[in-house]
Amino acid sequence: MTPFTDFLYFGISLYALIPALIAGLFKRAWRIWLVIATMAMLVIQYSNTRDIFGIAISELILLAGYALLQWIIAILFLFIRRRGSNRITFYFALFLNLLPLLAAKFIPLFQPDYPLLFLGLSYITFRVLDVTIGIQDGLIKEVKPIPYLTFLLFFPTISSGPIDRYRRFNEDWNHNRTREQFVQDVDGGVHRIFTGFLYKFILAALIKQYWLDPLTDTAGFLQTASYMYAYSFYLFFDFAGYSAFAIGFSYILGLHSPENFNLPFISRDIRDFWNRWHMSLSFWFRDNIYNRFIFAALKGKWFKNSQTASYLGYLITMGLMGLWHGTAWHYIVYGFYHAILLILTSWFDRKYKGNRLLNDKGFLWHALSVLITFHLIALGLLIFSGRLF
Repeated sequence: MTPFTDFLYFGISLYALIPALIAGLFKRAWRIWLVIATMAMLVIQYSNTRDIFGIAISELILLAGYALLQWIIAILFLFIRRRGSNRITFYFALFLNLLPLLAAKFIPLFQPDYPLLFLGLSYITFRVLDVTIGIQDGLIKEVKPIPYLTFLLFFPTISSGPIDRYRRFNEDWNHNRTREQFVQDVDGGVHRIFTGFLYKFILAALIKQYWLDPLTDTAGFLQTASYMYAYSFYLFFDFAGYSAFAIGFSYILGLHSPENFNLPFISRDIRDFWNRWHMSLSFWFRDNIYNRFIFAALKGKWFKNSQTASYLGYLITMGLMGLWHGTAWHYIVYGFYHAILLILTSWFDRKYKGNRLLNDKGFLWHALSVLITFHLIALGLLIFSGRLF
């Protein structure tokens, strides 16, 4: 069962949320219930079986085996890391973390019937990598089994995020809420859940039924342009609605999963857009790929011009982001499209930094910037949709 896709799921999830309202009043009970609720919901969400090379295997078994394996990798890497920094071991641990996802992404290119291992593998991989990187940086000193496995498998965010960080999760895990904080969390959770219903089941559903679907099999410039707008708004309300549900559930269960969207269609430029759209994903790529590449390039003096490192960093980061969505051409083109836009934005800002007109903070220039940026975003989402391919 896929989370947040039908009302049956919400009915079942009440059995997890209602006891959480009682357990949340006690300092330790909420953590116990969080683990129990996660285990119970995972049994429901992963009730199907997968045919893996002719063998029927429960998705739940795959998920549990994967999580246990990743915990063992984290423990072993932490043990090795305590004895000193070793880049080869670090890269090998990252490879082991990525191996299941790489298999799920690339084996179907040669064997089309090969199934994705299980729902949410891509998002869980981000959490696994976050722990390995944190251990390498010396920021994560211990990996206890229950918090770690709960972090990986937290049921509201397991299939489509938001992408949490282990250290942030651990702060919530170790924090005992006051009654006032508990009431604030419940209020915030209920507010986000109702926002999710508005976005996903009303606005996104109406856009899909009366605007997007009628354009699916049409051709022509005007029809494609209309599809571009419809798809952009539909994708936002659908995904933002899902994220609102996940965050709302998290709050009620005692965790503060990160926000994922912040009015992305009022962005003034593409960099501003990636600070507002799918923020947990874009920040993860920024922190763990772009910034690390820039730091290594500058430290090693790989390029004479620091801007070369920045531009190449954009190409690598956004190219990987596109590839993470899938191996189809439109995902890869989407990633490089945004890399080029980020490069052009950076070049434009440097070249015209002192231009009074182009740096005007007035309403009209701001509105024009938002309008242009929105259309660049919408064109990118049209590429992402695959309609042009």
